[in-house]
Parts: sequence; C-alpha cells; structure tokens
Amino acid sequence: MSLVLPGELVVDEVLPTVRAMLARELAARDLTQQEIAAHLGVTQAAVSSYLADEQGPEGPIAGDHRTQATVERIAEGLATGGMDSYDALGELLALIREFEDRGPICDLHEEAMPALQGLGCDLCVRGTDDDLSTERETLATVRRAARTLSTAEGMAEFIPKVGTNVGMALPDPEGTHDVAAIPGRIYAMGDRVRVPANPEFGASEYVASLILAAMTVDSSLRGALNLVTDDALLDAARDRGIDPLEVDAGYDERGARLRGRFQERGAVPRVVYHRGAFGIEPVLYVLGTSAEEAASLAVSLAEAADRE
Repeated sequence: MSLVLPGELVVDEVLPTVRAMLARELAARDLTQQEIAAHLGVTQAAVSSYLADEQGPEGPIAGDHRTQATVERIAEGLATGGMDSYDALGELLALIREFEDRGPICDLHEEAMPALQGLGCDLCVRGTDDDLSTERETLATVRRAARTLSTAEGMAEFIPKVGTNVGMALPDPEGTHDVAAIPGRIYAMGDRVRVPANPEFGASEYVASLILAAMTVDSSLRGALNLVTDDALLDAARDRGIDPLEVDAGYDERGARLRGRFQERGAVPRVVYHRGAFGIEPVLYVLGTSAEEAASLAVSLAEAADRE
C-alpha cells in the first residue's frame, strides 16, 4: 500500500490549480505579469504559462464552486489593496481545511490510496481517536460479512429480487446514519452474489431500522442482513433452536412496530421474517452480535436448507 499524505495533494493539486486560477483573475483586473508573479511567489515565466493556457485549470479542485469563490475574493482583495498576503493565505488555508473535511481532497486521497475507499476517512479533521477506530472496525466487519455472503456456494438462491443488504451499528447508535451497510444493495447474478461497493454509514435505512429496533431490546445485536423468506430456512433455524418471529410486512412506522413485537416477546430472536404483502416481497432477517456473525449464521442456514 502506498502512503500518500493529504499535504502532498495540497502541493501537487490544490496550489497549482489555485495559482493558475488566481493568475487569470488578476490578469483580468489589469495587473501586469510581474505584479502577478510577485503576489503568487512564482516566476514571470510561470505566470505567462498560466495565461497561455486557453482552457484553464480543470479537475475536482478547479470545478468546485468554493475554489472559484475563494479565488475571486483573493484576486479582488489583492488587486484593490484590500487584502495583503497574510489575508490571502488565511483565505486559502480556510479553503483547504474545508476541502479536507469530506471534500475534493478526500476524493483525491482515496484515488491515491485505494485502501481508504469506503472508510469515510476524516483523519485530517479529527485525527486518530477511539470513535474513529470503532467506525473503521465496523466498516471492516461489514465488508468481511459481505465477502462471506458473496463467496458462499448456493447463497444466490436466497437473495431476494429486491437485493440483500448487510449492516452493523455502532455501539451506541443515534440513528440510521450510525449503521454501516452496502450502498446499492447486494444482488444475485446467476448463481453468484455480487457486492457493488464498499460499506458506508447511512447506506441502508431498511436494514438499519431493524437493527435499531432490535438494539432497544438487546443492545448486543448490532448486525443483521436480509434474505428471501423460505420455509427451508425457517426449518433450518428451528433445528438450531431458534424460534423465528413473524412480523408485519408494511413499511409504515416500521421501526416502532418492530420494537413493539420484540418487546412483546421480551427478546429478539436471531431470525425474523414476514410473508410479504401486495408489492412487498417476503423477507427473512438474520441477526447477530456483528455483521459477520449474522452472515455466518445466514450461510449456515442456507447450507442446511439447500440439503433438504
């Protein structure tokens, strides 16, 4: 894995782009190339090169409206004398800090370091802390769970037509944004299970609502996934001593209704299902203390069901 610091991207991507854009804005305000070079801290030849480029800077930095707004403010301030180099530097640093907070610098960083993709990395803003470590481990657990589903033989048979998702909540979730899942859902293609993307927080309200409802009764059950409701899966669950809980299929006030059913039973079973309704496919949920545990149980049930 290559190590690329965000500061390298600032030097290689942000500064050249901003300098080129500033040169053009200052030239438009009738400053000479020598004056522009003095403001930018570059040679006159560099300014000439910036201005000779008819197309101008391109890419995520140049294309962001915040860059253009900042460049125009700096150019106007420098041209009129209302801003000195210190003020201009402050404007530029504010822009960079904003871009490091889930902005275009993050996108460039993920391109340069693919290992960061899907982690929701915000090291530049928050640094390393226990909360961030928990978030990373949660994402990694969901990623491993999805891999378990995608590599298990015969799993495609139990993937609903609407797709499957696997999710896991942080230890003390405040809402669906604290539940990691797969964007776009997992789907079956022939006899293979495909995972379209790395997990992200807030990617699945449907699975998240089940996990959050379950955690109100049993806070240890942080992971879940959905399969198609199949009697063979239900029988396999009962053979393992699991008493599946049937719930309503409707979407309205789903979280509240699930909490009510769990509270009625006084516990959350590892398998919950519904038989569907008009326009709603029958779905079975497998829960676990983690996304990985839920995936392992789901694969075990599918293997047993396939043998029947």
